[in-house]
Amino acid sequence: MKTIIVSGTPGTGKTELAKALAKKLSYKYVDVNKLIKENHLSDGYDKKKECEIVDTEKLSKFLIDFIKNSGESLVIDSHLAHYLPKKYIDLCIITKCELKELKKRLEKRKYNKEKIRENLDSEIFEICLNEAIENSHTILIIDTTGKKADELLDKETISILQQI
Repeated sequence: MKTIIVSGTPGTGKTELAKALAKKLSYKYVDVNKLIKENHLSDGYDKKKECEIVDTEKLSKFLIDFIKNSGESLVIDSHLAHYLPKKYIDLCIITKCELKELKKRLEKRKYNKEKIRENLDSEIFEICLNEAIENSHTILIIDTTGKKADELLDKETISILQQI
């Protein structure tokens, strides 16, 4: 069984890529936001940031058990997925996006100005990438700027992914 995580700043195309990848590889797609809600893994809601408050250690423990008990290959979609220990992950894909396009995507989601700024800063400073490096993941960076998931998953990329 293999586990691929797709992480990156919100709005960089994680979900579209993760779903397309799971379909192409015949892996199970895992939406971490859905798991957080269904399993009451949130410690509340931050009204100012307009998001769930998630203890990454508690989430990691839950996801490790989920991976161990799944019995199938997984594509895990979350900007928090890179916190998982390397030993449970075969590949960490980090999605990237040019700032101008990212800003448009976040505005389309109706994020407030503060949340947009926070996410743009996260992308500028490559927070998800740096945290994935700190966790010693094997990393593939995919720039989603101006592309649909099918364009990102060409034959060469799929061939590489099938070899992990």
